[in-house]
Amino acid sequence: MGVIDWGGGNLGSVVRALRRAGADPVLAAEPRGLAGCARLVFPGVGAFGDVLDGFRGRGFEAPWREFVESGRQALCICVGLQALFEGSDETPGVPGLGLLRGRVRRFASGKVPQIGWNRVEPAGGGAGGVVEDAYCYFVNSYYAAPEDVSVVAGWTDYGVRFASAVAWGSITATQFHPEKSGEAGLGLLRRWLEK
Repeated sequence: MGVIDWGGGNLGSVVRALRRAGADPVLAAEPRGLAGCARLVFPGVGAFGDVLDGFRGRGFEAPWREFVESGRQALCICVGLQALFEGSDETPGVPGLGLLRGRVRRFASGKVPQIGWNRVEPAGGGAGGVVEDAYCYFVNSYYAAPEDVSVVAGWTDYGVRFASAVAWGSITATQFHPEKSGEAGLGLLRRWLEK
């Protein structure tokens, strides 16, 4: 299992959480490190444009697409989820990966960023049982607004009802941080590892 090191993010926390969940992750700092992985985690903390610039700048986009097309399991966290979409209001000139139709929007009301625990309600099968009704930890000012709501695996309310988890093909993605979500997050990681 690989954890993509695009040059930033909370890699240490993600690796430790995956180990607690029973995995043996390795950091993939170069694109060739993705080829032998049965599973990949795309963690993202920071600004949409910075994450995608780092991801693309290190040459991960083409191998990532090949990985996804092969049907192997991928988990995208926080801005990793947002990167799946076409673009973001945070950095309008930077295109997303465009695997999912829709944009990333800024919360229009309430305290921004959302920091802390909020409820995730499963939807659409909850990514094959990976997403369960639980309180999880969020740090976000932006949220994904998918055009096709059938990809939504979890909903959360924060002044607006938004997609806090999505599932598409072999991809499971969370806006919340499973590595910071205590037992609920650890449970999600274990269920994802069993997929």
